[in-house]
Amino acid sequence: MKQQTIQKAISLAGKGLHLGQEISILLQPAEVNSGIQFRRVDLPTQPIVRADAQFVSQTQRSTTLTKGEAVVTTVEHVLAACAGLGVDNLLIDIDGGEVPILDGSAMPFVRALQAAGLIEQDAPRMVFKLEQPITVRYEDSEITIMPAEALEITTLIDFNSKILGQQFAYMRNLADFESQIAPARTFVFLHEIQPLLNKGLIKGGDIDNAVIFVENVPTEAELQQLAEQIGKPYMRVEREGILNLTALHFSNEPARHKLLDLLGDISLSGVQLCARIVAHKPGHTINTMAAKAIKQAYKEHCKSVEIPKYDPTKKPIYDINDISQRLQHRYPFLLLDKIIELTDTYIVGVKNVTMNEPFFMGHFPNNPVMPGVLQIEAMAQTGGLFVFKVAGVDNPLEWDTYFLRINNAKFRDKVIPGDTLIFKLELMSPIRRGLCEMRAKAFVGNKIVAEAELLAQIIQRK
Repeated sequence: MKQQTIQKAISLAGKGLHLGQEISILLQPAEVNSGIQFRRVDLPTQPIVRADAQFVSQTQRSTTLTKGEAVVTTVEHVLAACAGLGVDNLLIDIDGGEVPILDGSAMPFVRALQAAGLIEQDAPRMVFKLEQPITVRYEDSEITIMPAEALEITTLIDFNSKILGQQFAYMRNLADFESQIAPARTFVFLHEIQPLLNKGLIKGGDIDNAVIFVENVPTEAELQQLAEQIGKPYMRVEREGILNLTALHFSNEPARHKLLDLLGDISLSGVQLCARIVAHKPGHTINTMAAKAIKQAYKEHCKSVEIPKYDPTKKPIYDINDISQRLQHRYPFLLLDKIIELTDTYIVGVKNVTMNEPFFMGHFPNNPVMPGVLQIEAMAQTGGLFVFKVAGVDNPLEWDTYFLRINNAKFRDKVIPGDTLIFKLELMSPIRRGLCEMRAKAFVGNKIVAEAELLAQIIQRK
């Protein structure tokens, strides 16, 4: 699947739910791999914060992202719209600290993105097909994420309320998001409003942007105080139920809105997830905890995918005799035993480190450690075989490989006798005039022990 952005910029404006300020946002196309970014254009330096779980700073009744001066709250609805429509890259200019609440759902953002037009970009989307279950718990909430072929989400809510009973919502796949989830509005209990106002929240709340459930009819004095706080002197509450005269969009609208919030929050993981999610009493805190767990699982997945699989029982592409027919190096400087993979874009080599290596006689004799420079040399010999193959050299013993540059060399762990070094070198750019730029990594088991960027040139002997 390809990444997507929008074709043209489009703006929206409205009041922020919690801060109560009038805010304008401008949705704009963005480059591949840039993700969803918020730019605070009202601040002198116009700082940017990326929609990423590492920048979550607050989760009380909404999700807030913070990076330096860039603080943006209530990001979950616009992020849900992006996730639901498959928008990977977007720059959002915002002239305040909160995304407008609009009608309390994700639908206004969905319509805006559709009006701007979606366009594919020339880069693959980061899709993570979960391999092992993940469970996250917080207080009495729990989110379980299980392997599946596509994203499925089930949310179950229970507020121990006689007005808003137990509910569940289910999204079979993202194709259902626009019609079944995006229109679901945020909700609140009437008795919660005053405590939230006392905390400095929901200053922009209104019966037009939230479903308000009345569990207990307030006294006239309580109602008068509340009406003054929210600036609604005409407010009347005569019975239990839903305060708004507007009917619910769905009979289980609260459960669907919780699913909407969850989708927006888990998009902070930075990947499109293929998994089945079951969320019991979800909220922004546990949602963003789940996003961080997904992100960490994806990192571990990438590491495991990156590590070459070595089966010593499988016949190699080149054994030591084949290597000797292709490289000029000889004992004691032939530092490669096998080539187990060889394609047009990468090569994988193997070096078995033994106590009989001649360099151990003089390099830390009582604590044998393979010198880092020799690890680089072994990588280079692997790269030399790669260059000959990619460049189509038929008589490799008539050519030499010379180093021109070593960049970003790092040694992350020691290599000792008994270790099996696995080298993987990938082509960084097409070979031109015998010049080859490669990204090299050395593994022992599931650990990277060394890495570098190598530039080499092959030259025919005269």
